[in-house]
Amino acid sequence: MNRRDFVRLAGSGVTAGALAEAAVTARLASAPGSARSLSQTAGKARMKAGTQHGDADSILRVLAGFGVNHICSMLPSAKMDQAWSVESLTRLKERVESFGITLDMVPLPLSSSEISGSENPAILLAKDPDRDRQIDDICQMIRNISRAGIPSAKYNLTLIGIPRVAATLGRGRARYSTFVYADAKQVPPLTIAGRVDEDTYWERITYFLKRVVPVAEEHKVRIACHPQDPGMPRGKGWRGVETVLGSVDGLKKFVTIAESPFHGLNFCQGTVSEMLEKPGEQIFDVIRYFGTRKKIFNVHFRNISGGFLNFRETFIDDGDVDMLKAMRVYKEIGYDGMMMPDHVPSIEGDTSNLQGFAFAFGYIKALIAAVSAES
Repeated sequence: MNRRDFVRLAGSGVTAGALAEAAVTARLASAPGSARSLSQTAGKARMKAGTQHGDADSILRVLAGFGVNHICSMLPSAKMDQAWSVESLTRLKERVESFGITLDMVPLPLSSSEISGSENPAILLAKDPDRDRQIDDICQMIRNISRAGIPSAKYNLTLIGIPRVAATLGRGRARYSTFVYADAKQVPPLTIAGRVDEDTYWERITYFLKRVVPVAEEHKVRIACHPQDPGMPRGKGWRGVETVLGSVDGLKKFVTIAESPFHGLNFCQGTVSEMLEKPGEQIFDVIRYFGTRKKIFNVHFRNISGGFLNFRETFIDDGDVDMLKAMRVYKEIGYDGMMMPDHVPSIEGDTSNLQGFAFAFGYIKALIAAVSAES
């Protein structure tokens, strides 16, 4: 690595360790007979720092200042109304763009909340005729997203929400969101969905995808589903529900249903890590599996310590996954979407977690700069 590149990297805020590793990588890549794959090192990284923080003007000004120039907006509305019209979505897009920021994605009203409080519950409860009406609304939202010039949408297909236990203290006494299956209370024992076995859940997911994916493909909108957070033991599930989207095998099956380049994942690296026994070793091949198949439409780039059924959500640099190595893998597979911070720890006195997000934004931008410089 020459002096100019080293100084440029240093100015980007990359840690000393990352600088050293980047320098070694560059030297090895240029050495005669190096076995390192050129596809891993050649060319600039195409990933972009992004966020789902929202679209208020005050937030957009901060993001523009940070150089976070790609976002997913807030939910326009929980039902098909004027907020989902082409005119309203176009105004939203134009307002975001006035800050020099691109509106890459909007959320559909299929949230990560437990089904009793979620939007459009009949879809996963299979309650007809409301199910068909709500799916029709989702399809119309996708059409309007396309007509407004927005390229993608994200959604969830969960019945149980995001179970956690009491937070634990991490670095600097920050509070780390935590899950320990053995300590968690399944109260009440069933959701309003009752008992939902694997076959039933897959049947409901397939019914939805077979209706929605053709519309997304026709209108060229990529729809990105978030995995179940966290995964649960097969055969036991959580509160009577088998979490079919809470395992890597389940996600592999999911992306093959209604096969389309417009059907893929809101790939939460933290959530997928939670499915693994040894995420620090296994996550990279999972990224490659879905990335080489072009099924990663968005990334929640966060870290954990621990693994399946026992984990803590850490600061981005304080978990078991080497995030620089992960960023290299995203570059290797040619991923060109947003890298979002997600579920950051809570720092004492920072009730909105804004400090944690600011730290994560800087870290993500530095890692992108580091892997870009490795050519």
